[in-house]
Amino acid sequence: MFDFLIQPWPWYVGGPLIGLMVPLLLWLGGNKFGISSNLRHLCSACDVYRIDYFNYDWKDKGGWNLLFAVGVVIGGFLAGEILENPEPVAIAENTRITLQNIGVDQFQGLMPADLFNWSVLGTPSGLTMLALGGFLVGFGARYAGGCTSGHAITGIANLQVGSLVAVIGFFVGGLIVTHWILPWLIP
Repeated sequence: MFDFLIQPWPWYVGGPLIGLMVPLLLWLGGNKFGISSNLRHLCSACDVYRIDYFNYDWKDKGGWNLLFAVGVVIGGFLAGEILENPEPVAIAENTRITLQNIGVDQFQGLMPADLFNWSVLGTPSGLTMLALGGFLVGFGARYAGGCTSGHAITGIANLQVGSLVAVIGFFVGGLIVTHWILPWLIP
């Protein structure tokens, strides 16, 4: 059983498991799947802010979502530290060549060490990626009314046109950043 858990699961197992979340959440009371709303639930639960936006009963729809977010963190820790998937991340050869052309040469682990390490973080481009990128992701998730997982899984499954537009925007934005902005920011 342990050997089965530490190997990458094929798309035809993982995809349906994620897809089953939507009917399960609808059956459990119309809950929506996503992560970005957890900050709002957390602020409401802590009763730190006296702002109307945070003044609601977070336990009604947010309790399970906070528990889900905690599960994501715990699951990520267990998968990364305990199960330690021995397989390297599969990167297409064309992607490797493109990354090498812009200075990324290390492909071990989940993230390239050329981009994600403490020495890069202290550079102007590293701080720009962290601060500006974090702001844009947070602002975009709230402006779009949810994050990529919420729109792509729940929104599209509920046939919401706005979610389809948001997911297309996420992909287009990712392509623009990958092809035109990221090469400028890599030290």
